[in-house]
Amino acid sequence: MKLELKTDNDNYSKSLSNFFRIFFIIALILIFCDVAVKLGVISRHYQIEYNCSLLTVKTSKSNFKKLSKLSKLKSKQKIREFCRRFIE
Repeated sequence: MKLELKTDNDNYSKSLSNFFRIFFIIALILIFCDVAVKLGVISRHYQIEYNCSLLTVKTSKSNFKKLSKLSKLKSKQKIREFCRRFIE
């Protein structure tokens, strides 16, 4: 007949491994969120640059609307000044 005693060492190692697993998952989520935000900023920057260069070539209503949405500026004069500062 065998007599087995449970020790607390097994419980500590399981709880420690669960802690590290949760910590690792949270760290990955934070890293992916940070990358997503930075890619959004980079994308917005290139959209503004592209639309400003289009505006210098051809001033159309659609270009002003796109830049108005991206820069949150309403008047055409402010959008032109914004593009001048942005391109230079």
